[in-house]
Amino acid sequence: MTERAVLAGGCFWGMQDLIRKRPGVLATRVGYTGGDVANATYRNHGSHAEAIEIVYDPQQVSYRDLLEFFFQVHDPTTRDRQGNDVGVSYRSAIFYQDEQQRRVVEDTIADVDASGLWPGRVVTEVTPAGPFWEAEPEHQDYLERNPGGYTCHFVRPDWKLPRRSGGDV
Repeated sequence: MTERAVLAGGCFWGMQDLIRKRPGVLATRVGYTGGDVANATYRNHGSHAEAIEIVYDPQQVSYRDLLEFFFQVHDPTTRDRQGNDVGVSYRSAIFYQDEQQRRVVEDTIADVDASGLWPGRVVTEVTPAGPFWEAEPEHQDYLERNPGGYTCHFVRPDWKLPRRSGGDV
C-alpha cells in the first residue's frame, strides 16, 4: 500500500531532488496545483504553486517524517518566496489528502512554530489537495539531468524538529 503527499516549497526542482532520495519515497513528479488554471503549464500556470507529488510507503517513512524534512529544506516563514524565486508560484504550501493528513500538518506546523528553528512564524498554506497538473518533461528530474542547475533548497545540518509537549499526532 502506498500513500500520496503534495508539497510546495519554492522551485519544484530542488524539492524533488532532495525528497526523492529519502528512504520510503517510491516516486516523485513535479507539477502545478492550488491555483486557478486548468491544464496548467510552465508558461501558463496562473496562481498555481510549483509543487511535488510524492508517492511513498508509509511502512518505511511516515507523513510526519516527510513534513519534517520539508520544513528542514525550505524556509516556511517567507510568503511567496524561496531564495531568489519570488511570486505566488513559489509559496510554501501543503495540499493534504484527508483529515488525518490535515491533523498531522497542523501538529507539525505547531511544532515548527514552537521550536524557534526559524526566525518567524510559519506562513505555509494548508489546503485540501485538488487537481495536480504534471509539469513538462524538461522539468521532471531536472537536477539529476543538470547537476549544476539552480536550487535554493538544502539540508540544514543538525536541524531536528522537537515535538512540543501536548502534541497529539
